[in-house]
Amino acid sequence: MKQGIVSKRRSVHLWVVLYLVLAVLILCSGCSPQPRADLVFLNGAEPETLDPALITGQPEGRVANALFEGLLTFDQSGKPQPGMAESWTVSEDGRIYTFTLREGLTWSDGTPLTARDFVESWRRTLDPATASEYAYQLHYIKNARAFNEGKSVDFSQVGVSAPDEQTLRVELENPTPFFADLCAFVTLLPVPLHVIREHGDDWIKPGRLVSNGAYVLESWRLNDRIRLRKNPRYWNANAVAMKTIDVLPVSKANTAFNLYSSGQADLMMDKGLVPPALLGEIKKRDDFHAAPFLGTYFLRFNCTKGPFTDPRVRRAFSMVIDKQSIVDRITRAGELAADSFVPPGAGGYEPFGQCGGRDVEEARHLLAEAGFPGGEGFPMVNYLYSEGELNEAIAVELQSMWRQLLGVNVQLLRQEWKVYLNSMSRLDYDIARSSWVGDYPDPNTFLDMFVTGGGNNRTGWSDPRYDQLISAAAAETDRPARYEILREAEKLLVCEEMPVCPLYFYVGIQLYDSKKLGGIEGNVLDEHPLKAMFWKKAGD
Repeated sequence: MKQGIVSKRRSVHLWVVLYLVLAVLILCSGCSPQPRADLVFLNGAEPETLDPALITGQPEGRVANALFEGLLTFDQSGKPQPGMAESWTVSEDGRIYTFTLREGLTWSDGTPLTARDFVESWRRTLDPATASEYAYQLHYIKNARAFNEGKSVDFSQVGVSAPDEQTLRVELENPTPFFADLCAFVTLLPVPLHVIREHGDDWIKPGRLVSNGAYVLESWRLNDRIRLRKNPRYWNANAVAMKTIDVLPVSKANTAFNLYSSGQADLMMDKGLVPPALLGEIKKRDDFHAAPFLGTYFLRFNCTKGPFTDPRVRRAFSMVIDKQSIVDRITRAGELAADSFVPPGAGGYEPFGQCGGRDVEEARHLLAEAGFPGGEGFPMVNYLYSEGELNEAIAVELQSMWRQLLGVNVQLLRQEWKVYLNSMSRLDYDIARSSWVGDYPDPNTFLDMFVTGGGNNRTGWSDPRYDQLISAAAAETDRPARYEILREAEKLLVCEEMPVCPLYFYVGIQLYDSKKLGGIEGNVLDEHPLKAMFWKKAGD
């Protein structure tokens, strides 16, 4: 009997195994590998979101700009060109823009796209319930700030309207010389409200996301790839060469470089994906491409708690950093050590000059004055940074400088991209690694985010003098006078109050074979639209 029971159990077990194997085979029959995309590129971290109203990072922006198109759109040289709008006019006083949309525009599902879609998309971004950290980019529009801050609930008072299906009228608070450039920026992209009303927050998922740009979202497998497919309803589809694109979310430099070197990827675009240890050799290769752009690598201090509520402490931590050593020994791509927050080349703006540079003795004096002589009694604080070998190396170097020169211990806290962004937004840090890439070629894009309550302030810092200067600059129509006001604001930001500490100005780095892949140019905004890329033919 026991033998019979054993045999029966073995028989049942065999049938279970066979059933599971059959089930796996059936499931995997629909999981055959996709054919290789026309273009495979390494984009950095996994995108946090594809919702233009909520995007704050460059990896997300690259994908969103492939899926959606604004009134204007960036070309391969980073210059704004007509997009959904075929033309526009500006009033003599520079305050009223009238955009004329192209005829026959549709969303990827065939729904007509009209000027009203822009009105409703911008309203959604400004709605306090959306919690868009970038909503302030629309504050240049008349009464937009009051609506965004909940001081007004009447959107009809906001200066954006659609007199007819092809006309969008925008009235600004003040003349804004960079407003046309801003109309190509990700926050001002239109979104399909008819889909959002049906699916809510799930509207960005494959099978639901409807777009108006050069590509549609075919699939999104987390920690694997995003597959984009050419949108046949895009107004300029004939000019789009790549039919399919795979976006690989890889944040580790060594992994990314191995994928590229083995031919599994055609293009590396993220500035943090080149292994620092190999940079000296990689710079000698023909497929290495570098160009300066409007980008700053900097530190944020949490000004709402602990020792960093005191500007003397913030200044002390900043003044001991050997920035030149960081760019010489760690980044090594030709970056410039930064004494200002605004990088060179921002619309002809000349930064205010140096704040006095590195001064270890003065830093120690300031720390002692704040109540921590030689670091005595200083509480344990953390340094927050996102994944990546470069960020890791800089974090270790900073930790060492602060310990050796100030006598303070700083705990390193590395987080995955999405968690890191969330921690910064919630001010759940003491010091944080940050970066900022200009949204348009004007110093304002670097300075206006630090006003009180700014969506991208992320320091908790507030200064009425600074707010007043930024407001005064926005109202000033004389360019030299405006720049002088912004210089005064920048001096307050990084010399006196120092809620941030700039470390260096970025150099954009891409790896690709320029003999084969075209449509990529170095530019000050580090904009490289996927729709502009193409494979060259023999003889090109």
